[in-house]
Amino acid sequence: MKCPFCYVPESKVIDSRPSDNGASIRRRRECVSCGRKFTTYERVEEIPIMVIKKDGSRQAFDRMKITNGIMRACEKRPVTMDQIEEKVNQVEAKVYNKLSKEISTTEIGEFVMDALKELDDVAYVRFASVYRQFKDLNSFLEELHGLLEKNEKK
Repeated sequence: MKCPFCYVPESKVIDSRPSDNGASIRRRRECVSCGRKFTTYERVEEIPIMVIKKDGSRQAFDRMKITNGIMRACEKRPVTMDQIEEKVNQVEAKVYNKLSKEISTTEIGEFVMDALKELDDVAYVRFASVYRQFKDLNSFLEELHGLLEKNEKK
């Protein structure tokens, strides 16, 4: 690390400790040339992920949108906030594990539906009915039949 005082590119670490609840590391350093001390912070570099919407526009990935969608689907269901948080974490991990800078809302919607299918059948159907925008009763019934067949196999 370059010294901010004499610009020599070498320094030694005197002390390291977690900062920002573990989100970064605070390091006290000492310049090997001039002996002055300074502080640096080390953080994980997060790649911003852009979500491609159905109309082609792009916006930054927002975890709260996933949380709100799952919470709406689980409203008045016997699902705890811890379970919802776990599913949001699963979806977010899948988004970041794609290792792509862009992802479509369709892919994110499928991730959410997979998570809800494991969590609660009613929440899954609620989310699917909005996400898939069923045009008629038959398309809705097809989805329900698929869900019933899955439950019979259990």
